[in-house]
Amino acid sequence: MEIIDGVREDMQARQARVSLAELQEQVKQVPPALDAWAALGGPSAERPDLKVISEVKRKSPSKGDLAGISDPAALAVLYRDGGASIISVLTEERRFGGSLADLDAVKAAVDIPVLRKDFTCDEYMIWEARAHGADLVLLIVAALSDEELRSYLALTHELGMNAVVETHTAEEIERAVAVDAKIIGINVRNLKTLDVDRSVFAALAGKIPAGAIVVAESGVRDASDVTHYSENGAHAILVGEALVKDSTPSERIAEFKAAGALAISAR
Repeated sequence: MEIIDGVREDMQARQARVSLAELQEQVKQVPPALDAWAALGGPSAERPDLKVISEVKRKSPSKGDLAGISDPAALAVLYRDGGASIISVLTEERRFGGSLADLDAVKAAVDIPVLRKDFTCDEYMIWEARAHGADLVLLIVAALSDEELRSYLALTHELGMNAVVETHTAEEIERAVAVDAKIIGINVRNLKTLDVDRSVFAALAGKIPAGAIVVAESGVRDASDVTHYSENGAHAILVGEALVKDSTPSERIAEFKAAGALAISAR
């Protein structure tokens, strides 16, 4: 993916300033990661409610500028107050306008797990995420080899973190399951065209084994989309655009959770 080239270049610039060895020393001083697996419902077979991963997201390649977000910490607090289980923070700068500074600000403001949302392409970025307090990282199956996926997931667990392992196809789900991923996201946005096809979720969710947490990514516009995902097996949704563009994100999260709980109870 072209975006990975820029992510790697930016990472190498940071690495020139802070070595891996220095990061590893910093990690020793950071409080243990929060339990994101438990925050998403953990091993519960019931999971009667829908969990919401709310995203701090300024812009995207498909939509351009979404929101200025001058105070990511304040937005994160609104998310938490609305009932979000996890806060996702975009740290990719070139296309998403994010930064590690945003991650730092959010982590200092909330007491729920924080996801570093980026295109993880090197173990350095996982150590970096933990050094900045992240409790989860994103691992995109399409961007990683099987060996990288396995080793990155193992490192994540060694550092006490969890990972959202993102998939787009049945083959990618098979690869995620093969490395024993426990939190599996289905992103309904086509990586090549950037188009959203919500029907993809229903076609793929059933391929994820029982016991894993299923996260619906992309395409949440309103409560009807939440209902669709929940009816088709989602335990959690990851939503950014609909929240950052909303003047009352706390209320919107509560609405999404209510719609999800209703759909889950009926399935």
